[in-house]
Amino acid sequence: MTPLLLDGNTLTLSDIRDVSARNRAVTLSPQALERVTKARELVDRVAAGDEPSYGINTGFGTLAEVRIEKKDLQQLQRNLIVSHAAGVGQPLSIPEARALLLLRCNVLAKGFSGVKPSTLRLGLEMLNRGVTPIVPERGSVGASGDLAPLAHLALVFIGEGEAFFDGVRMNGRDALRKAGLEPLVLEAKEGLTLVNGTQAMCAVGVPSLLAAEELAELFDLAGAITVEGMLGSHKPFLQEVHAVRPHPGHGQVSEHMRSLLRDSALVDSHKDCAKVQDPYSLRCIPQVHGAAREGLAFARRILEVEVNAGTDNPLVFAQSGEIVSAGNFHGQPVSFALDVIAMALTQLSSISERRVEQMVNPSLSGLPPFLARNSGLNSGFMIAQVTAAALVAESRILSHPASVDSIPSSAGREDHVSMGMTAALKLRSVVEHARHVLAIELLVASQALDFREPEKTVPGRGVAAAHQLIRTRVPHMESDRELHRDITSVAALVDTGELLATVRRACYETRA
Repeated sequence: MTPLLLDGNTLTLSDIRDVSARNRAVTLSPQALERVTKARELVDRVAAGDEPSYGINTGFGTLAEVRIEKKDLQQLQRNLIVSHAAGVGQPLSIPEARALLLLRCNVLAKGFSGVKPSTLRLGLEMLNRGVTPIVPERGSVGASGDLAPLAHLALVFIGEGEAFFDGVRMNGRDALRKAGLEPLVLEAKEGLTLVNGTQAMCAVGVPSLLAAEELAELFDLAGAITVEGMLGSHKPFLQEVHAVRPHPGHGQVSEHMRSLLRDSALVDSHKDCAKVQDPYSLRCIPQVHGAAREGLAFARRILEVEVNAGTDNPLVFAQSGEIVSAGNFHGQPVSFALDVIAMALTQLSSISERRVEQMVNPSLSGLPPFLARNSGLNSGFMIAQVTAAALVAESRILSHPASVDSIPSSAGREDHVSMGMTAALKLRSVVEHARHVLAIELLVASQALDFREPEKTVPGRGVAAAHQLIRTRVPHMESDRELHRDITSVAALVDTGELLATVRRACYETRA
């Protein structure tokens, strides 16, 4: 991949994935360097004067009225970093910590933070040379941004804290030295600049959104396989149905279902059956999946703005000469968005688990109990449904919104906070649960489809492609076996993107 040109304004969510998970290199745009330099010149002028300016020559938070002597400004910045590095818990994963570093560098590149250019360059070189700060995942309430996580990130800039280098955990100074880098001495405002912002919640939230978008597409696929396996009607997915209730998400899912089910011969095999209506979990796929799609679209809009936003405090406006203390660090927009993603995924998981129940329950499916050929001796997929139910139950608890909570901090100065990092961490777990619920439905629906003899009556093109691929990894269950291995194998097809790519090709290839 060509290096990413960082300018503070045009970072995309896929760029974040490329840098954080695929080690794409990063360079700084000349225009960004010019903005950073001018903002720093303003900070230096203010620091050299006698007027108090928050974050430059005063204390922080409730101590904002305490004036700091010029000789103590460097010590002030270091004290801020070490005192705020109070995080606990497991460290962020290496991709998440790299995303955190990239996102903070992108904020600095906007030119409203007032750091020295050398500070920003060190952050970029840490990314390019593989120095990844160790950042405990817990300790942020989401305003003044993600203070504790960002403080742990900043420790490595000054040669303290810990970092990974070449896969080895070591102290920050050694990691910099092994990478050929030197730690910095932070000047006026730089410590505050490095810890103010919403980058930790975004570093966890962005990959969760990207995963959720792919899972949403694949939940449509799982639903389509279930429709064919349950001999369900295709009529609820007609364009005419969407046209009289034209929610965009509804339309997207209906169109996707039509493409997955296109050219189905299986549907013709039961066109004269006695069934009048399918259960909601089949018939209402466009309505439920569509609502989830719209929730994800809302979250994407918020995150696309946030990853290019100036979330510092105070903000340095070099052009007007003003330094303004405000509240852009507050994580409420992101917190709302991450809660919505969790709720969307939980609904997709919930309706998926209900479809699994439809298939394993013989009174509902008309198929052998629990899809076992010799039921009684074999339990089939009985406990796969139980596992899905357990995951959905936990996801429902985790979907209680963090964004409606707030615990005041800093002696009442920070009296309303977003709990954005809490939302991000809960969401990460919901994504993992949804991934496994999806794998269970794909596995169970493939077994149900086997009973419809697809070799004689071909299902829709997307369904057929998915079924064939799944059967290359997981054979039909003739007798009981360790189901966790099958679930893991199907989940791997989701993780690698192979299932999604195969189905997309099948749905949109031209047929003679």
